[in-house]
Amino acid sequence: MTVDEAAGALNTTPRFVRRLIAERRICFHHIGRHVRISERDLEAYVRAGRVDPPDVNWHNGQAVR
Repeated sequence: MTVDEAAGALNTTPRFVRRLIAERRICFHHIGRHVRISERDLEAYVRAGRVDPPDVNWHNGQAVR
C-alpha cells in the first residue's frame, strides 16, 4: 500500500502514517524512493495497539472479583 492508501485504511491522514514511519512505529519497505506498507504489517500495527478490557466487574465504583 502507498502512504495514502494506508491512511485511508486507518481512517487518518497521510501525515500521521508518515510520522509512524519516521518514528519506526510501523514496518515498511523502501522501493527506490517510494515507501510501501504491506496489509499484514498494517494489521499487525492495529492489533498491537489493541487494549482489552480488564477482567473485573464494577459495582458502585468498586472492583468486584
